Amino acid sequence: MNNASNSLADLLRAARLVAVLTIQRVDQAVPLARALVAGGVRTLEITLRTAAGADSAAAIKEAVADAIVGLGTVVSTRDLELAKSLGLPFAFSPGATPDLLDAAVELGVPFVPGIATASELIAAMGRGFTTVKLFPAEQVGGIGALKALGGPFPTARFNPTGGVSEANMGLYLALPNVVAVGGSWMAPAADVEAGNWPAITDRARQAMDLLGG
Repeated sequence: MNNASNSLADLLRAARLVAVLTIQRVDQAVPLARALVAGGVRTLEITLRTAAGADSAAAIKEAVADAIVGLGTVVSTRDLELAKSLGLPFAFSPGATPDLLDAAVELGVPFVPGIATASELIAAMGRGFTTVKLFPAEQVGGIGALKALGGPFPTARFNPTGGVSEANMGLYLALPNVVAVGGSWMAPAADVEAGNWPAITDRARQAMDLLGG
């Protein structure tokens, strides 16, 4: 599993910024993905918070060749099985129970478990998951927590999500143990509902410009 976790770290390091998307209707998925990709944000986490999530991820994978799409809010073995059946390159969870970690190992899913404490990180790393999602990042200590975890866990790599914004993403990405950040601010619900795709492209482009690429 270490090789898979290292591959995920490389994928996220190349992305730097992961758009976290909660899509209400499948017909919004492809134009939303195209808008973000046009702005330079290619790595998209489609959450399973809505009934449209899985079908939206499948639609984007089929229609938007430049998008790197995975699932988020993976909280059960069934969700992991879904990610595997769709052949997606990553699946994020906001947490990680022992059962979920074991299922991810058994299924061979490219999985990024969510952690908020050192004990949860130990459990994840014990099963080979060295790339994890700090969630909810700002609420559990943010940059200070990541600096503190870097001491006892020098091989762990993090994708902090939750409270990360355009204003603070650069501070997170400056940390040596952070490979990428996740955020939802680029695609606010009002713009998605209105089909204001140019505004989403502009927001994505502005974020990538701030990151220097």
